[in-house]
Amino acid sequence: MALRRQEIRVIAHYLPPVTSEDVIAYLHQYGIQLSLKRERKSVLGDYRPAHRGHPHRISVNGNLNPYHLLITFLHELAHLITFIQYQQKVLPHGAEWKQAFSKLIDHFIRKNTFPENIRMALQKTLSNAAATTCSDPVLYRVLLEYDQENHQCLVEQLKPGDCFKTEKEQTFRMLEKRRTRYTCVEVSTGKKFLFPGIYTVQKL
Repeated sequence: MALRRQEIRVIAHYLPPVTSEDVIAYLHQYGIQLSLKRERKSVLGDYRPAHRGHPHRISVNGNLNPYHLLITFLHELAHLITFIQYQQKVLPHGAEWKQAFSKLIDHFIRKNTFPENIRMALQKTLSNAAATTCSDPVLYRVLLEYDQENHQCLVEQLKPGDCFKTEKEQTFRMLEKRRTRYTCVEVSTGKKFLFPGIYTVQKL
């Protein structure tokens, strides 16, 4: 029990209040090796099945806010549960995975884990859960509100004339919206680029 209490203290720092015991229970139930990684631009988390003496492994980006981290962990846990039941006989984000993910999310919704706006966004997406939270614009926008780095914003939140910086340290100025994307000009080169509305940037 001492080990479990220590685990709860460590992981509780990254999770919403009163959820760490449930997460630790999942880790023990399925024998999961959980890793919190530095920010990865291409993925928020991943799952690797048990293989050749290695346990089931789940990694999650440790820079995510607590609600986003929990949802990402449950996303990967749903992959694990689906793998145990069906091996590789079903699609990665097919009906079987969606059912497992919805059941996990519903458990935490019933425990009043999420703020009202996240709960509503989750319930809207449960019927057809997206492959990633970034694939669901409504949920992604809501989760972004809970990031501590509040200087970050979405391109769609900028006004024409506003300047912003990307993760590659390039500076742009917003010009106009064109249907579903936004025309922006790179300040140093004068070249124009199209950005999706939910692209995360740093407003200057």
